[in-house]
Amino acid sequence: MYTRDRTRRINAGGVPIGGGAAVSVQSMCSVHTEDVEAVSAQIRALLAAGCDIVRLAVPNMDAARAISAIKERFPELPLVADIHFDYRLALEAAARGIDKIRINPGNIGSRERVAAVAAACAARHIPIRIGVNGGSLEKPLLEKYGRPTAEAIVESARGHIRLLNDCGFDDICVSLKSSSVPLTVEAYRLAAEELPYPLHLGVTETGTAYNGIVRSAVGIGALLMEGIGDTIRVSLTADPVEEVRAGIAILRAAGLRGGGVRLVSCPTCGRTEIDLIGLAHEVEERLAGVKADITVAVMGCVVNGPGEAREADYGVAGGRGCGLLFKKGEIIRRVPEEGLCDALVELVESEVGR
Repeated sequence: MYTRDRTRRINAGGVPIGGGAAVSVQSMCSVHTEDVEAVSAQIRALLAAGCDIVRLAVPNMDAARAISAIKERFPELPLVADIHFDYRLALEAAARGIDKIRINPGNIGSRERVAAVAAACAARHIPIRIGVNGGSLEKPLLEKYGRPTAEAIVESARGHIRLLNDCGFDDICVSLKSSSVPLTVEAYRLAAEELPYPLHLGVTETGTAYNGIVRSAVGIGALLMEGIGDTIRVSLTADPVEEVRAGIAILRAAGLRGGGVRLVSCPTCGRTEIDLIGLAHEVEERLAGVKADITVAVMGCVVNGPGEAREADYGVAGGRGCGLLFKKGEIIRRVPEEGLCDALVELVESEVGR
């Protein structure tokens, strides 16, 4: 199996993908690419959230031409052009300084047009992501398999790879997405068995934030834990910043990214004597900007609370209208309930800063 430490490496600008590189987080701007001011504002928000790579829709030539101005504002950020149907948009994006191109080689026309795109990308060391979607498989494959299956999705990817290889191009990344989590996972597992290329993970069309994050975490997380996947995008019908936050959270949960606060808090029960839910949310919000790689515990009662709080770097364990403040396993002091959040935040900030 081609796990992420064994896949080939490509480079999207200055960000390596595959070959054991750190798993990167991607998102896509939701505003019109030709509106450079709107795109720039959204990119700044994505960068502040921790995004590594940003994709731009390029449905027309105005969008393709805008890449120059966007790249000038963000020279170090890898930008990906998302292109369908018109190969000339890919050529223009390449000329304008794009760092990576996402296409489906089967929908941009003749072999000569694919060869032109491959040549333009090869000349500028621009990798191509082959994006296969279970909802838009080629008609012959649907007739062969009867419906979108993992085998059909991988066969589609295989054909697109062969087409680029025949054009002398092999600087490739592959995605094999479906709106079905089980189908997506099965397709990526099959691809990892035979394809040496880095894999871009995602579950497509997952819906709004709550369900979308759950479905993405199940699909992407399962694959990451098996060593599959080199870069990820959490696709949500939501602000793209939420995609980045969710992607980073998935990587942290899988043990693939450090940095920032890992909040541990217990479920509530009838033994809880403080407003644990409100306290946990407030602590999480106020420590969101902390960069240090630490664990903070917010526990609600005397059953598991003190033990978990002691195991954390910093924490509180609730009692009746009050709580104990912990640091590295040691009790610092007893604090009234209304002062627990302030005491914990002040302790963390005094120890590790922001």
